[in-house]
Amino acid sequence: MAETDKLEEALAHLTRVVDELSEVVARQDAEITRLSRRVGMLMEREAERELEQGGTVPLADQKPPHW
Repeated sequence: MAETDKLEEALAHLTRVVDELSEVVARQDAEITRLSRRVGMLMEREAERELEQGGTVPLADQKPPHW
């Protein structure tokens, strides 16, 4: 096998790996975005629940005592 053939084969392999990794990163980005939205909704829901129970400022929005 000529050196050029080896290089072309290696390049083809690396290109495929980069494409596969790019797809993985795109899926992870979509999942992180989805999970971030869900966490935000859950935090809002919990803040509303705390406020309905007579709290003045939801715990999630209170500054720690050392501030």
